[in-house]
Amino acid sequence: QVPLVESGGGLVQAGGSLRLSCVASASNFRGNAMGWYRQAPGKERDLVARMSRSGITNIVDSVKGRFAISRDNAKNAVYLQMNNLKAEDTSVYYCNTYPPVATWGQGTQVTVSS
Repeated sequence: QVPLVESGGGLVQAGGSLRLSCVASASNFRGNAMGWYRQAPGKERDLVARMSRSGITNIVDSVKGRFAISRDNAKNAVYLQMNNLKAEDTSVYYCNTYPPVATWGQGTQVTVSS
């Protein structure tokens, strides 16, 4: 079973929205906080949002008010709703546990055109 599978990325104009999905293996998901991370070309992979098993969220300042994280514990899934996208949000987006201890998936590319 693939540990983490992200989907939902694409090309969108600035101001648009996307909803990313991640399905995790039960061993990675159950009992763990989950997070969304992103990596732009030439930059390090950074945390964007995280959510505890009980639903407590933390969103980084650069996307606060625009991005929201949610999870469905029954489906071992975590989601990232991204609104009012900006060109600087262009990155490959990954999900993982928080802190990230699982094998990284392939991610999903988000490209925002200005």
